[in-house]
Amino acid sequence: MRVVAARRQGLWHPVARYGSRRDSILPHRSLPQVLMETIPLFPLSHGLYPDGRLDLQIFEVRYLDLVRRCHREQIPFGIAWIEQGQEVTVPGQMPKLFSHGTLAYVDSLETVQAALLRIRCHGGQRFALHHTHAGPLGVWQGDVEYLAPDAALDIPPELEYLAQRLGRGIAMAQQDGRLPELPLLPPFRLDECGWVANRWAELLPLPAAYKQALLQESDPLARLRAIDRSMDREDKS
Repeated sequence: MRVVAARRQGLWHPVARYGSRRDSILPHRSLPQVLMETIPLFPLSHGLYPDGRLDLQIFEVRYLDLVRRCHREQIPFGIAWIEQGQEVTVPGQMPKLFSHGTLAYVDSLETVQAALLRIRCHGGQRFALHHTHAGPLGVWQGDVEYLAPDAALDIPPELEYLAQRLGRGIAMAQQDGRLPELPLLPPFRLDECGWVANRWAELLPLPAAYKQALLQESDPLARLRAIDRSMDREDKS
């Protein structure tokens, strides 16, 4: 585990690893498919998918420094989904985390007050979380293995309604001048199984464990079929 060892010795340089924040948006396929790393974690009760949008208000001291540094240096942190526990710090306790998460890149940062930041992030590569341990300033660290990005699979005819519904919503928002309000980020890859499946996984009110299973699914077509099975019959028209 040379990369993990290098990180702990202060030799880790994520800018060289990931490139610029702009480069990280797409294609993620340029990233290594399998890589072990130690990264800072931000546990949340709701997760993030690759290419997804995440808006957060940061007020805990331990995360104020983290997000400022990540924004300044254009490096990611890990969004880890909470399986059991609380987002707000409880002294001496670490929430139980699901086994998979997603890198988050800070696209914009607004200082609302001295101890209150508003940030917007986009999702990067998925990872499997192998181990957690306490880090500097109370920020939890995770030893993670990066997962391969989705292949660009075309959507089969029987599942095209899922892309069409997203497309209609995007078109209406664009026509009404509400596109920046959508919880979606361009480019809108409505012809790819993985992108469409991830957007529905974010939008649908599914149980956290089911959303986590969707994140873990390595086959984007299988992920989209799982979304299809979760839709009500009347939603499939």
